[in-house]
Amino acid sequence: MSEQNSHAEQNSVLVNQMYESWFLDYASYVILERAVPAIEDGLKPVQRRILHAMKEMDDGRFNKIANVIGQTMQYHPHGDASIGDAITNLGQKDLMIETQGNWGDVRTGDSAAAPRYIEGRLSKFALEVAFNAKTTTWQLSYDGRKNEPVTLPMKFPLLLAQGAEGIAVGLSTKILPHNFCELLEAAVKHLKGRKFELYPDFATGAMMDVSNYNDGARGGKVRVRARIEEVDKKTLAIKDVPYGTTTSQLVDSILKANDAGKIKIKSVTDNTAKDVELIVQLAPGISTDQTIDALYAFTDCEVSISPNACVIIDEKPHFVGASDLLKHSVEHTKGLLLQELQIKLGELEDDWHYSSLEKIFIEKRIYRDIEEQTTWEGVLKAINDGLKPHIKKLRREVTQEDIVKLTEIRIKRISKYDTFKADEHIRGVEAEIEEVKNHIEHLNDYTIRYYENLLKKYGKGRERKTEIRQFETIQAHTVAIANAKLYVNYKEGFIGTGLKKDEFAFDCSDIDNIIVFRKDGKMMITKVADKTFVGKDIIYLAIFQKNDERMTYNMIYVDGKTGIAFGKRFNVTGITRDKEYDLTKGNPNSKVLHFSANANGEAEVVTITLSPGSKARNKVLDFYFEELEIKSRGAQGNQVTKYPVKSVKFKEKGRSTLSGQKLWFDPAIGRLNKDNTGTFLGSFEEGDRIITFYKDGNYELTDYELTNRFDTGSLMLIEKFHPEKAVTAIYFDGKTGVFNAKRFIIESQTLKNKYLFIREGEGNYLEFVTTKPEPLVTLKSGKKKSELTSQEVALHEVIDITGWKAVGTRIAESDLKEVVLVSELQDGTEGKKAPTLF
Repeated sequence: MSEQNSHAEQNSVLVNQMYESWFLDYASYVILERAVPAIEDGLKPVQRRILHAMKEMDDGRFNKIANVIGQTMQYHPHGDASIGDAITNLGQKDLMIETQGNWGDVRTGDSAAAPRYIEGRLSKFALEVAFNAKTTTWQLSYDGRKNEPVTLPMKFPLLLAQGAEGIAVGLSTKILPHNFCELLEAAVKHLKGRKFELYPDFATGAMMDVSNYNDGARGGKVRVRARIEEVDKKTLAIKDVPYGTTTSQLVDSILKANDAGKIKIKSVTDNTAKDVELIVQLAPGISTDQTIDALYAFTDCEVSISPNACVIIDEKPHFVGASDLLKHSVEHTKGLLLQELQIKLGELEDDWHYSSLEKIFIEKRIYRDIEEQTTWEGVLKAINDGLKPHIKKLRREVTQEDIVKLTEIRIKRISKYDTFKADEHIRGVEAEIEEVKNHIEHLNDYTIRYYENLLKKYGKGRERKTEIRQFETIQAHTVAIANAKLYVNYKEGFIGTGLKKDEFAFDCSDIDNIIVFRKDGKMMITKVADKTFVGKDIIYLAIFQKNDERMTYNMIYVDGKTGIAFGKRFNVTGITRDKEYDLTKGNPNSKVLHFSANANGEAEVVTITLSPGSKARNKVLDFYFEELEIKSRGAQGNQVTKYPVKSVKFKEKGRSTLSGQKLWFDPAIGRLNKDNTGTFLGSFEEGDRIITFYKDGNYELTDYELTNRFDTGSLMLIEKFHPEKAVTAIYFDGKTGVFNAKRFIIESQTLKNKYLFIREGEGNYLEFVTTKPEPLVTLKSGKKKSELTSQEVALHEVIDITGWKAVGTRIAESDLKEVVLVSELQDGTEGKKAPTLF
């Protein structure tokens, strides 16, 4: 029995060891042979085998992809489906494979046609950078019948250009694609010892925030957004898709957000053809600016991508950054170029050696010495003896292989031998040898020229497609559409969207937080839910806006211990959700006598009536909240009265005790902010407006909501609107070919309507605009920038103020190159051209 147990234990140990070994072997195989690319050529094994098979088939013509798959299966021990998917992926990247037929569309998610219907061949670029049998290390294929490359001799950072993604056992890799031209330029900078930066670039275009890219290493991320344009006040157009997203996925995410009530739209139509275009029709009364923010917050119009650069180095996975990958590729390319030069030098030296031997053999008539020889050994000895007097002219020793090669020269060649051509050939070879030696000696410069040549030959049409810009952080609760109704039971202390038998409070979003104040002086914040108990005797509830420093709460409460009434003003900018906070001194039986919430810090006046039995001489008094300083919510407040209070009644609305709201404009993201970022616009009170002027000659008035978006690409001037200020503008009239100047007062003041104030016509554009009262400008004109003439003009002296629709007065001819404001404007931000505004 004990022997059986012992045998079973041994078997158990053996199985465990086998499992551990097999699993490790399997994990290593998946990592090394399937999922993770090699650093040398940036290819996974299946990709490498596809390119090798296509090189074997290459005759300059297109091949059916079905045939390529069959050829690849000689090297790849997996099914044709995996090979077909990998070929499609390579072809869609439009770099290594030249395609013909329907290869699908990464923007729409349309798949490629069947392999028998599509064709492909290696691109000229691939043939130049990826193949050289002389510098390739070979290994046997999986069945031992053929040779395949261990890695291709890749002389280009292909891994960074194409990107890579794969999931292995216990790890994954995600390397984002980068711009072709920028990679080559960065390689040149590295060779010159200069710093460089690399950022992703996607074939799908769109916009990208790389603030946290972290050089593509683990822990970084990029945010990618589709471009969304306002067609009109009821229509938005989505012009591209974020990387890794398709138009169908984008439409589904928009419809899902609409069904969930996060956005309100009438329809979304996919008009994608040559270019991506999704048309979104908005529901009536919905703001375009808020909808754009909501699309970024709740749909796939914005995606976050986390790179994780993992590659195989020396048969082990390593996590590296994009810069390290480029540096490794450059050094690897440099090494391959050196190998090629050394191989070429050896070939040239062999050519020179044999050409010199041949010249001696024929000119010195050594071939005649073999006529009387009857044995092979005798022939070789005769030639060797004939060469001995001339060996000093050679650069290396004469081998038996050289002599045998001389015996293979035909009589016809000897009879037609041209000494002049032979000398010319030898001199040409000598020149090439010197050139190659110079390249080897200056390998760094040679590598730089190699990269510059690639950029010149193949860089056209590969310019950056993804715009790099900084994104603002969109708070989801600030842009969410009110998709729920909140109900409240004030007496029992319940709130929720499911209490439809109770009193309706207000519309809200299902992601909002609700702030609640109670009669006992307690406060809490809770998330919108179906039903939540927040405490009995609710006196006030509203949607909570975090970090809102202008929302001011005014309160009078009576302390339960002393009976003294206190008044206080406070903000609530941020607290822990579902935690109860006491706004009184914390004594039992304390209660709130008066409470108000004031969005802009208003301070009302209330009338306090004391109890008839109190000893106070004056039993009715007015209390002015503006006399109280705004403090923290934990402050006890100022004493209002020590006598018992019968009632507190509202008397009159007070003014705001807060100063105007200071706003800045951040040109990097085209948004207003309160964070002292960008250009200061001024201090804004209720009713104030902002005016913007655009390159196309339109002006627009808006409110100062932080959700407003401004097109920085065409924005010429943005400032606080002052109705009394005259606008001075210079614009180009395409019809007459001259520049006109005009001055006018803003008359049409409807918010969020654009008004064209220059002459309408093709080619017309705004060159300069200011609201400075006495603008002195310098007009620079001329055919060439190096030969410009300058003229100072006081525009307020030569141009009269007219109506905003007036054509204006000619101020310069068509050769006007620049308008420069001589003196600084005292209030606002000046600009003459959109690219140089900020």
